[in-house]
Amino acid sequence: MDWTKIKVVIVAAKWNSFITDEMTKGAEDALKGKGIPEENIEIFRSPGSYEIPLACKYALDILGADGVVAIGAVIRGGTPHFNYVCDAVNKGISELNIEYNKPIAFGVLTTDTVEQAIERSGIDKGNKGAEAALAMCDMLELKEQMIQKTN
Repeated sequence: MDWTKIKVVIVAAKWNSFITDEMTKGAEDALKGKGIPEENIEIFRSPGSYEIPLACKYALDILGADGVVAIGAVIRGGTPHFNYVCDAVNKGISELNIEYNKPIAFGVLTTDTVEQAIERSGIDKGNKGAEAALAMCDMLELKEQMIQKTN
């Protein structure tokens, strides 16, 4: 796969930026490590995780991204709000994957505590932003393999 021709957009939530900034850096580093040039990686910030699916749709419609890495951090609180946000983001991203036939990687943490989110955004237990970026790349490779199989 020629990674120099791939255009990727990272959509990261501003909410809980102390978590999402680390995940965004991890995603960007992982994409560069695959050989995607820096100029082919764009980063945009949605207000929060709830808005990520629409921001991903913008990335596909307006920017023509080949793939998107969605990054957010939803931390459980004392109200049902957590469940509504997690369900909406999950459903929205899932639907976009099918609708656009392009990979939108789910790098949205859904944790019970701030400590769990911090663990998953760093290096010690794995940066989930980097993992999401690599999963998106794997899906692009899988699609390319299937296309090549038909030629």
